[in-house]
Amino acid sequence: MGLFTKDIRTFDDLFLHQLKDILYAEKRIVGALPKMIAKAADAELRAGLEQHFDQTKNHVKRLEQVFRLHGAAPASVECPAIDGIIEEANEVVGEVADAAVLDAALINAAQAAEHYEIARYGSLISWARQLGRSDVAGLLQKTLDEEKVTDRKLTTLAEGRVNLRAAS
Repeated sequence: MGLFTKDIRTFDDLFLHQLKDILYAEKRIVGALPKMIAKAADAELRAGLEQHFDQTKNHVKRLEQVFRLHGAAPASVECPAIDGIIEEANEVVGEVADAAVLDAALINAAQAAEHYEIARYGSLISWARQLGRSDVAGLLQKTLDEEKVTDRKLTTLAEGRVNLRAAS
């Protein structure tokens, strides 16, 4: 089911499609994070990525709960956006030999995924509220809050030392 196909007839169809999209994205991120963790040289970056790996596994579980609360079976649809973000990250990270520069590239890649997720969760929360599903919106809000905290931590780490090391 593509985003702009006749399979999406109602607002609820759109909501469920985007839930499927973000579930796929979260699962892809769960698969990508261990590789990023293994490549991180900065101990704080590695610890942060490990923490987010655990959170992301919980995001998948939370999304599955959202599906059930909404009366739908958890399912996913391919998400070319997250596939592209991960593919680009793999290409860039694979080309960097300097550990300090690699850490900066890893942060950039992680933030690209975070920003995608933040955009999706923001819309889903708004849509859930419009659909009268404050219970679902609350669960999605927990995940959005965690994504924003991760993004802020990555920015702080990048601006506080990782980018400085990479530039020197």
